[in-house]
Amino acid sequence: MNFTIPIRGPPSQNASSTTLNGPFAPQAPASAAPPSEATGGGTPVVHTTAPADRLIVGVDFGTTYSGVAAVYTSTPDDVDVIKTWPGGNGITSDKVPTEIAYEPPPPNLSITTPTPTSTTTEALNGASPSTNNIKWGFQFKPEESRLRCIKLFLDRNQKLPHFVSPLETAAQLRKYDRNVMDAVSDYLTQLYIHTMDTLTRRYGESFMSITKVEFVLTVPAVWSDAAKNATLQAAERAGMGSRHDLRLISEPEAAAVYTLKAIQPNHLKIGDNFIVCDAGGGTVDLISYRITEVSPLRVEESAVGTGGLCGSAFLNYRFEDHVRTRIGKERYDNMKEKKPKTWQMGLKYFEEFVKRNFNEEEHQEVNVPFPGLPDDEEAGLDSGFLVMNAEEVKALFEPVIKEVCDLVEGQVDGIRRKGGTVSGIVLVGGFGQSNYLYNRLKSHFNTAAPPPYTERPTHATTANAPQAVEVMQPMYAWTAVVRGAVLRGLEGSMVVSRRSRWHYGTSYATVFDEERHPVSDRYWSPLWERWMVSDRMQWHIAKGEQVSERRAVSFHYTRNFRPGQSLIVEDDLIGCDADVAPDAFKKGLINVCTLTTDLNAVPKTLFTRLTTTKGIEFDNLDFTLDMTIDSASLIFELKVDGVGYGVVTAKFH
Repeated sequence: MNFTIPIRGPPSQNASSTTLNGPFAPQAPASAAPPSEATGGGTPVVHTTAPADRLIVGVDFGTTYSGVAAVYTSTPDDVDVIKTWPGGNGITSDKVPTEIAYEPPPPNLSITTPTPTSTTTEALNGASPSTNNIKWGFQFKPEESRLRCIKLFLDRNQKLPHFVSPLETAAQLRKYDRNVMDAVSDYLTQLYIHTMDTLTRRYGESFMSITKVEFVLTVPAVWSDAAKNATLQAAERAGMGSRHDLRLISEPEAAAVYTLKAIQPNHLKIGDNFIVCDAGGGTVDLISYRITEVSPLRVEESAVGTGGLCGSAFLNYRFEDHVRTRIGKERYDNMKEKKPKTWQMGLKYFEEFVKRNFNEEEHQEVNVPFPGLPDDEEAGLDSGFLVMNAEEVKALFEPVIKEVCDLVEGQVDGIRRKGGTVSGIVLVGGFGQSNYLYNRLKSHFNTAAPPPYTERPTHATTANAPQAVEVMQPMYAWTAVVRGAVLRGLEGSMVVSRRSRWHYGTSYATVFDEERHPVSDRYWSPLWERWMVSDRMQWHIAKGEQVSERRAVSFHYTRNFRPGQSLIVEDDLIGCDADVAPDAFKKGLINVCTLTTDLNAVPKTLFTRLTTTKGIEFDNLDFTLDMTIDSASLIFELKVDGVGYGVVTAKFH
């Protein structure tokens, strides 16, 4: 049987495992039976899926803002982006802040979260106490405390930005007996309830009661498999995965689906390479694609995806530091405490005008409103405005912009090293709308250095000079990711192959070879009646290798069972992010997940009865675990002689 680890099965079976404790600890199930001896190997297997008529909902769960879009398959050109939100006071917005806070519950009520077993009607009617004790999105007053950037806590492999305090977040969560997984699922629950309410208003209750709804959720490309799994678990708890088929797609891939389709057919040729830079509030994600077919559009990853914490939120905090320095700490603290609306007005202007529209050629001076602050010529306060010159604004942008340019440069260099030509850089996301970022990237990749001086004229240097790279800002850049997620659910994947971000492999035992193995590693196997060594690594997928979701990679195992021994076995999937993977298991390798396989469903006729020279009988079984890597998740299938059997569950670490 086919089995998608993060999607199918109850959350208790697929829970994420982590070493974090307290409010930051996702809950994990108990481990299953210990593993037996295993050996390794690999062959490809083909998988196919068939789409069905349905209502597709795309969810872009972002660091600072989140968005939702929907489309019905009968009207594929009618993509709806939700623009009205609770607390928005009638003002439309393509996205809603990814912010949540808890309020003290009424007497005799405890805070709970709607589960996948809760009905949509109950959730919409507020039957769960939690819906009355949660504020989210636009529902906050400027001075009110709230949880921000909660998404970033799902991946403990990624660094947290300096402005996100784990201690402060933990204190807020502990006060209401919640953890990060609770907070994320609570936020997604609110998003789900509002989405279903909005769709019901548009299509009607009778239509919604008979129409299949599928959710496509986006995640950063650089996230670990455990973080992606945790996101899926939170979405399941929110109701998105219990009654609907839930899928993941990486954020830059979703953006590419939308933007490349918007570009075609006029500007795309087979062999063209495009870099999609999804610059958001917290993270910047990049993936490069090479066009393999134009009609229908098909692409392959041409470089391993990269990313970093250099989103536009960092500009906000640099602006905050600048204001504090300009007007003085005492006046700044007083403003934020006693005149929070004054601070919010200035910050809002910086966010909505300066970050998006600043252009050093047009704006020699920027006047940020801070109504109520007295004039101060030395601080640059004049008539309720903080006056900033172009150089001061550039100083805020440059460190963050440089990080983005370096990430894009890495993708460009990776493609050119393989002989490829970069045809374009596509900027999407909220930060991707920035005029200054657009102009800096355009200048960076289209300004060739003068050729070196030579006594004799030569054209060789000019011929070898890097080619100019076009930088593009498509329409609807802020919602490109969520629009692409909808298209992915509607049309299927246009990506024929991807680049593996890690080495993936398994450990196995093999016969001791004194020329290859240290004597200290050997042990005597009474079943095989020979010296063996364990923890040898077989890497089935190499870092940077092209992988296709249409073809699986098989991990071959040989297991031995004595009569009466449990047929539930465990195997660890190991990852390595180094450029060169080691031959044996060692410290520093990543235990991606533990796969638990129930072999009781395999017919006993497929087991081979063997007997040692000492008369000890045992059963031997050869089987494979087939792994497929799609956009943002791992899919496994147990097979014996090419036939699917049993149940596979996973515990991510």
